Amino acid sequence: MEKLYDQYDRVHDYVRLSITDRCNLRCVYCMPKEGLPFFPSDKVLSQDEIVKMIENFSEMGVSKVRITGGEPLLRTDVVDIIRRIKAVNGIEDVSITTNGLYLAKKAKALKEAGLDRLNISLDTFQAKRYKEITRGGNIEQVLDGINTAAELHFKKIKLNVVLIKGQNDDEILDFLNYTKYHDVNVRFIEFMPIGNSEKMWKKEYVGLQSVFDTCRQNGYEYSPIELKGNGPSDNYQIEGFKGSFGLIHPISSKFCENCNRLRITADGYVKACLYWNEEIDIRKSIPDKKEFRRLIQKSLDRKPLNHEMAMDEADRVIDKAPTWRHMSQIGG
Repeated sequence: MEKLYDQYDRVHDYVRLSITDRCNLRCVYCMPKEGLPFFPSDKVLSQDEIVKMIENFSEMGVSKVRITGGEPLLRTDVVDIIRRIKAVNGIEDVSITTNGLYLAKKAKALKEAGLDRLNISLDTFQAKRYKEITRGGNIEQVLDGINTAAELHFKKIKLNVVLIKGQNDDEILDFLNYTKYHDVNVRFIEFMPIGNSEKMWKKEYVGLQSVFDTCRQNGYEYSPIELKGNGPSDNYQIEGFKGSFGLIHPISSKFCENCNRLRITADGYVKACLYWNEEIDIRKSIPDKKEFRRLIQKSLDRKPLNHEMAMDEADRVIDKAPTWRHMSQIGG
């Protein structure tokens, strides 16, 4: 098996696959207030195309797949997609990122289909604030979904918290305390300038040193830990707490040096780097393994060492413009 390497000898064994660009929320950091024009159904990868694509990837050494969106649980065939992907030879770990609104209804079926891990977006514990951040969401549905999933004993449940100044940075302690009695990994994520103006981003950005500061101010002793999985977070556990917390800092720290992931958009484009605009249409090549691999390798050969706009080797990026897609159209 010839594995996938980029020009910096990073092996790529992890695919993040968006199965829809549709979402039932309009989170302030992910989508404009007025929403976005969604793809017509024929522009979105079909179930058979998705499975064939993962079969191709598995023959290139990919062993981990994360299903994303939009909101992936909006697809009526999401359980079948997961079941079929899990059955592909060589695929060892299948996970999903969801806003959790439909999780209480679908968690059992997802578990039975072979889903290993869950990432659930939750930026606040306050009902009113949740409704404001998501522009209409009901936090009780999400909490019900988390509790239902916890009872099913997935390998790991992670809560994704995008920290935004003046919006939820006053809840860091609440999220840390949640890990005292809940065996989850709360991941604090730096706000990225994707689909947002630079002026707004700079105004609302919060560095993750504030998480350590909160621990120190409250007398919490914490230690670094190792967690199995695909994520880029640095993980820690507070002494005596059941769960843990993680830090994902794409802005303030080295986020890219060990990148092992490829992103596939719902309309069938590969993005080797989350931030840069460059992407390649691979949909037509799915039935042709040789051409499919050529296009994937082409994407990797152009992958930059990092996503920074002021990177030392910016001249090596084919298309220097940041991505035109909003986060909901990429899959995170």
